[in-house]
Amino acid sequence: MTDAKTTNEPLDKPLQLGARTLTSRLIVGTGKYETYPIMQAALDASGSEVITVAVRRERLINDKGESLLDFIDTDRYTILPNTAGCFNAEDAVRVARLGRELLDQLDNPGKDWVKLEVLGDKKTLLPDPQGTLEATRELVADGFSVLCYTSDDPIMAVKIKEAGATTVMPAGSPIGSGQGVLNPNNIRIILELLKDGDAEYPVIVDAGVGAASDVTIAMELGADGVLLNTGIAHAKDAVKMAHAMRHACLAGRLSYLSGRIPKRLYATASSPWSGVISYIPGE
Repeated sequence: MTDAKTTNEPLDKPLQLGARTLTSRLIVGTGKYETYPIMQAALDASGSEVITVAVRRERLINDKGESLLDFIDTDRYTILPNTAGCFNAEDAVRVARLGRELLDQLDNPGKDWVKLEVLGDKKTLLPDPQGTLEATRELVADGFSVLCYTSDDPIMAVKIKEAGATTVMPAGSPIGSGQGVLNPNNIRIILELLKDGDAEYPVIVDAGVGAASDVTIAMELGADGVLLNTGIAHAKDAVKMAHAMRHACLAGRLSYLSGRIPKRLYATASSPWSGVISYIPGE
């Protein structure tokens, strides 16, 4: 008899981010692509429903005078404005409000949320903790759903959640580095602390992903999603890599939900030793 769970029930429930319900747990960026048509094809291949866009004008118009927004189907994708390139809370809040105005003109449902980045310096692109907290509090008070980029510091992650962020997004490794998840134990601690008594609170790993295996590792740790850009945009074949990231996100999530076997020092036989029938030729 066929198990009903394998035929009738969904493999996973949707991801809830504030007021939004998402089927895909992969969020991808729109920067750094060789051309906008390649970006367009990669977004499609990723299966993502949410895409991040830096709202500064110099990031929306390329050197050919082409507008990024002309290559985005705003009926298909929810745009998540980000404050990339901001190095203090005041600048990040201003850019977030500009993003809200832009998406209000486009009538896109992403107008009341923002991916918040307040960076400490241009070399490491690590977040400025004080500026991040300050901007989070101000934007939450202004009615934004804040998806907040942070380091892998568990204590900082708790403070950001307490400041009202819709989701905390710890970095797997430095932005654009392609090093993957360097400190899985810190991610585990963040997941434990932020979900303690609030199991549905979403935690999304953001930054540092270089290959599909990095996405799978993040999801197998129990992350609710992964946000990435450079790993797809700078791959030799961005469209194929987008396909890979899409499947890796799903595989990692299902692996986590399935419950992996415990790691053991020694081998465990796949077949039982007892009850084996010996066969002697000629008997």
